[in-house]
Amino acid sequence: MAQKVTITDVARHAKVSRQTVSNVLNTPGLVREDTRRRVLEAVETLGYRASQAARQMRTGRSRLIATRIEPTRDDIDGTVYDRFLHGLTEAAAEAGYRVLLYTADDDQSEIATIDDLLAAYEPDAFVLTGTHHGDMRTSWLAGRRLPFVTFGRPWGMPEGPSHPWVDVDGAAGTAAATRHLLDAGHRRIGFIGWPPGSGVGDDRRAGWARTLAAAGVDPAGLDRVSDGGVAAGEALARDLLDADRPATALLCVSDSLALGALHAARSPGAGGRANGGAGMPIAVIGFDDTSAARAMGLTSLSQPLAEAAACCVALLAHALDGAGVIGGANGKTNGRAFGEANGGAFDEARGGAGGGAHGPVATPAGTETSRSPGSTMTPTALMAPGGPPAQVLLQPSLVVRRSA
Repeated sequence: MAQKVTITDVARHAKVSRQTVSNVLNTPGLVREDTRRRVLEAVETLGYRASQAARQMRTGRSRLIATRIEPTRDDIDGTVYDRFLHGLTEAAAEAGYRVLLYTADDDQSEIATIDDLLAAYEPDAFVLTGTHHGDMRTSWLAGRRLPFVTFGRPWGMPEGPSHPWVDVDGAAGTAAATRHLLDAGHRRIGFIGWPPGSGVGDDRRAGWARTLAAAGVDPAGLDRVSDGGVAAGEALARDLLDADRPATALLCVSDSLALGALHAARSPGAGGRANGGAGMPIAVIGFDDTSAARAMGLTSLSQPLAEAAACCVALLAHALDGAGVIGGANGKTNGRAFGEANGGAFDEARGGAGGGAHGPVATPAGTETSRSPGSTMTPTALMAPGGPPAQVLLQPSLVVRRSA
């Protein structure tokens, strides 16, 4: 039986002290990057495996980050959170943490579950998702001084919340999509969204409404709402396209609604009704850039979910280890979207930014052009000591396909 590799073996191989190896494994923020890499290479080469139980007894830390698995959904948009969770798991592993998953149906049951997890597993921190108006979870965690970050803004709270958050700027995304449609010559741009009261939905609607108003277009009568999926999107799109003054383009709050709208827009006669008999196709844009959107050639706004997850871990690492996180002197940083200078549009078929007006672009079936991430931010800058919690707002990218 092979002899067990010890922390002393790793230190000898990396030519550092045992304390330095311990710091790399437990508090990496205290160690220079080149030293950290050298130690991790030694760990990999020698096959060292630290005892989690011994580490927890020694440090009082579990190296666990807990987050909720979203309820099972049958619609297209249910895959979005899966991508965030995958990114969170990868980013946590890089930082020396593991992700502990749990389920809950509402705020009250989630708080009860968190309380149970604290007693049974002692997670070091939490990532909360699905933030909403009147969210009870954040005040509960903050009141117990438990480290956490939310993926989502604290909707309805006054400025200067008492906890760090990471979010994607939905209003900036729908504004970019609306500008893209305006540049293509559309004026009557319909919006299919969620019922009022959804922080995310209201934010995305606001970007569309403000951009139309700034272009001299009254958005009144051009929006429809539903909390349904593909079928609802098709029905609402038909309503907008059959109006006395029909929409010539449709922007949707989700890909589920957009795919339904796309079906209505491609039905016989839809383009002729909306475009005065010219027979021009109705432009349709979704939100979330799901695999279904890519398969159907649907133009959609892509959220930088892997980066959002990495930012969540970086903020927690700062709170737990003193490691570097995203944030300027005031603790708030805005990401720069790829293609931001031209409205955030990425022309998938052309493999680059798609600025200005351009017609439909056919994407070859089964192909996917590589694209830049939604932001160029990296978790390197330290928050100011004693400053406010970091608030990271990332920008989505508009991926242009043949639907718009």
